[in-house]
Amino acid sequence: MTTTDTPMTTGEPRRAPLKGWLAVAAVTLGIFSLMTSELLPVGLLTPVGEALHVSDGTAGLMVTVPGLVAALSAPVVTVATGRVDRRIVLGVLVGLVGVANLASAFADHFAVVLGARFLIGIAVGGFWAIAGGIALRLVPEEHVGRAMAIIFGGVETASVLGVPTGTLIGDLSDWRTAFAAVGGLGLASLCAMVLLLPPLPADESLTFAELPRVLRRNSGVRVGVVITFLLVTGHFVAYTFVRPILQDAGVDGSKVSMMLLIFGVAGITGNFLAGARVSQHVRRIVLVISVVLTAAMVLFALLGGGGMAVGIVLLILWGLGYGAVPVSLQTWILQAAPEATEAASSLYVSMFNFSIALGALAGGLAFDNIAMTSVLWIGAVLAALTPAVVGPRRKTT
Repeated sequence: MTTTDTPMTTGEPRRAPLKGWLAVAAVTLGIFSLMTSELLPVGLLTPVGEALHVSDGTAGLMVTVPGLVAALSAPVVTVATGRVDRRIVLGVLVGLVGVANLASAFADHFAVVLGARFLIGIAVGGFWAIAGGIALRLVPEEHVGRAMAIIFGGVETASVLGVPTGTLIGDLSDWRTAFAAVGGLGLASLCAMVLLLPPLPADESLTFAELPRVLRRNSGVRVGVVITFLLVTGHFVAYTFVRPILQDAGVDGSKVSMMLLIFGVAGITGNFLAGARVSQHVRRIVLVISVVLTAAMVLFALLGGGGMAVGIVLLILWGLGYGAVPVSLQTWILQAAPEATEAASSLYVSMFNFSIALGALAGGLAFDNIAMTSVLWIGAVLAALTPAVVGPRRKTT
């Protein structure tokens, strides 16, 4: 058994440092391209909706669909490819992201875009479930925490560079050009996988029966899955609609990409601040994340109308909190189930992406039918419930 505040261990043999870190870089680029693909519609929601004649709430399905599909594909892809070299699986999935984004760029109907987003969901779920614990196999044990922070820095870098750059491209040209650029990024990631990843034979023979078994026998995994639901759903209920919220607060649409860039920089900072200590203090960091996200969304609901300056300060606070989420929750899961990393990771990734989808869907319904600020209050309540689930320091069983 292990506690949720202890370092991870691994029985993998030591690897050559340079080759290991190059492989980490390739996986990071893959995560970056996947998360840029998944989150790109956040910055282009209004332009795509206007071009394809759907409302902002309906356009939010571009986030909901891949999230739901990724929730299903995480365990399905992990089990279905159980005996296939992980390098091949990761390469195929990131290549699929490139093709799907290119298809979106040429779509003339919203249904075609949703079909492409379906394919992106398959890639995101499968890739993340396998890549989540792959640092354990690429670098020496003492560097695993740092490698995980770098890999999940790809999530935050997608917010810093990917989403704002895509938004800027969309503002300067059009949203089709932005999707095409991300498609090219996916194909570049495929090349990096082929060139830099070593052979990674599957080291677990995973079956569908193993997934409920891990949940049933391991309380640490169960708690990790629930707090993933609360924090990620809470975040995406509100963040999916950050562009129209900012514009309603008086921020010019041309400034939104810059503000998203600031959010992303804060996110990267939060990722690496958490990554430096998360192996030893994951429970404490999760509690801090909950407090920060709750405060950011409540203050945004109360003060967001104060204009651009207030919005920037609150986005920095929000970004610091959410930036620490992926590396912290992945670490929680790996510490809870070091003997079943792919099974536990697939459950975590499934819930993470289901929560993205549910957050975007619930946020869209609230945004269209209740009030714009309702998405902030809903997100804050969900984040605020996290400490009750974490509870006192506990051991997994």
